[in-house]
Amino acid sequence: MNAADIKSLALSHGFHLARVTTAEPFAGLEPLLNARIAAGHLGGLDWFTPERAHVASAPQRLLPWARSLLVLGVSYYADAPSMPDDGVLRGRVARYAWGADYHDLLRTMMRGLIAEIERGAGRPLMAGTLVDTARIVDRAAAARAGLGWYGKNTCIIATRDTGSYLFLAEVPLDLDLEPDAPLRKSCGTCAACMAACPTHAIPAAYVLDTPRCISYLTIEHRGVIPAELRPKIGDWVFGCDICQEVCPPNRHALHLAPPALQPRAVDDAYPALIPLLTMTVQEYRDRFRGRAIKRARREGLARNAAVALGNSGDRAAVPALAAALASHDAAHVRTHAAWALGQLGGHTARAALDRQRATEPDAGVQREIIEALSA
Repeated sequence: MNAADIKSLALSHGFHLARVTTAEPFAGLEPLLNARIAAGHLGGLDWFTPERAHVASAPQRLLPWARSLLVLGVSYYADAPSMPDDGVLRGRVARYAWGADYHDLLRTMMRGLIAEIERGAGRPLMAGTLVDTARIVDRAAAARAGLGWYGKNTCIIATRDTGSYLFLAEVPLDLDLEPDAPLRKSCGTCAACMAACPTHAIPAAYVLDTPRCISYLTIEHRGVIPAELRPKIGDWVFGCDICQEVCPPNRHALHLAPPALQPRAVDDAYPALIPLLTMTVQEYRDRFRGRAIKRARREGLARNAAVALGNSGDRAAVPALAAALASHDAAHVRTHAAWALGQLGGHTARAALDRQRATEPDAGVQREIIEALSA
């Protein structure tokens, strides 16, 4: 089979974009990654080491048999449910996590595609299914294959129909396929994403300062969120879409998300905050089984909900925050509940902080209570 046949098959299997590149090293990527590590821009991602960069910058170091990469894209842009006017304090979830876990969906789609490529090739193939947890830089593969171009927010921006709302994946193959050329496109002088980021996590074009990114803080970061960044998180409880929402190419994105990636209920996109703060382990497992949002863990979602409640300005959240401060099993959730009570203020919030100050066993939470009382 040739590259055109395989790309056509990919589209017939539900992928919105399909391009081909070689499995050769990505030119200049390894020193760039090492410079980002040295500058602290990948802080918190302790697993992303120079050793990881060495493998990630050359697909054949990971898969020596690979000759070509079939680079695939699936749009996750779906209709947003209407925010109900029900008086419930709600947060926001990044669009990519509104539905099922995309890792499972994309791997299932790729396995079906590989089986059909093998039938067309008339022989078993050496092939893989790589989705963003694999040791390869998906965006480098997508850019070299011409599936899209690097935006200044470091997202891959593709066609008019998909914009940057894309899941990326690769199928390495032991086939020599004609590679596609990179796109001759760029963001030009546009810097909308850089200006819009509340935490200034894009300090320069094409540079993401991960420790300041709301997506990192609400998903990957474990423990206490720096106090100066909490107000900037707003009502995001999982991820952030701001730099994509202001991106001009995304204005024309079509609602192409497969049914599995679409929200089933308003809480998938705009979850009620107090249930996130108070949910038990079993409630967390039942609610988020098979969904990408589970990656933040129960304690992370509760912590994020406390921050969002503190940013809400609504003292109706005080009783739930006071209960979390008094009884949540995770110290860093109690820390953020104390902060939120300090932000909301009032007699009831102060009384809850005073009560917990007398009994709180964790020194970090004690410090946060004192700060909240002074606020």
